[in-house]
Amino acid sequence: MKPRIWDRYLSEADKTHVAASRDRRVGFGSKPALLLIDLYRAVFGDKPEPLMEAIKTWPSSCGMAGWNALPHIQSLLAAARAAGIPVIHITMLANAGMPGWSEAAHRGAGGRSSDAPLDEAALDRKRRGPEIVDEVAPIAGETVLRKTAPSAFWGTPLAGQLTYLGIDTLIVAGESTSGCVRASVVEAVSHRYRVQVVEECVFDRHEAPHAINLFDMHQKYADVIPLSEALAHLGVREAAVARELSIA
Repeated sequence: MKPRIWDRYLSEADKTHVAASRDRRVGFGSKPALLLIDLYRAVFGDKPEPLMEAIKTWPSSCGMAGWNALPHIQSLLAAARAAGIPVIHITMLANAGMPGWSEAAHRGAGGRSSDAPLDEAALDRKRRGPEIVDEVAPIAGETVLRKTAPSAFWGTPLAGQLTYLGIDTLIVAGESTSGCVRASVVEAVSHRYRVQVVEECVFDRHEAPHAINLFDMHQKYADVIPLSEALAHLGVREAAVARELSIA
């Protein structure tokens, strides 16, 4: 069996149990959609930088993990568009007169944020933070939803839109693996969707949580699949669409 990203974090007992467990692949349904989670400026910054440099100006940055994943996400997005499946972009809700989930959870004494006042440059970065980066920016006809919680479902009309579109499978990319991706995957399964997490297309600022959360999602909630498998599936769908158009 091909080594997985999480193998080196597992104990021998873990590996023995996994080897003895039956294969429980989720698989694809008949109507997939691509769900892109939190690919916004705040996690990339304005240029590729190592994490410890990036957080000096972009505290929520994932450093090079995000930039390294970006070309893979672009390939997945291009394939989804070519196959004609729905694409849904998720980003944060800003300037709504309410704190985000992280700010609220880490508020200081008296219920107020402990953040120091921001200078003009920092205020500009805060304003641009929720903007989806140009490399994967939405195009006409694609859904954009804004959330105030880790899960893409919480407080958004995502489930309603998926029901309207007849979706039964979510192909997931974005960040962070251990945070908003995982929260969205768990809630997607709670809504009874099949979930396919594309390994090269999700990322986190920390390596160990990234790997272990992929392992846990693969064991319980989703298939964690290589980009090549996702592209192959979407390629088959693209070919089917082309055949239908030629017949029409």
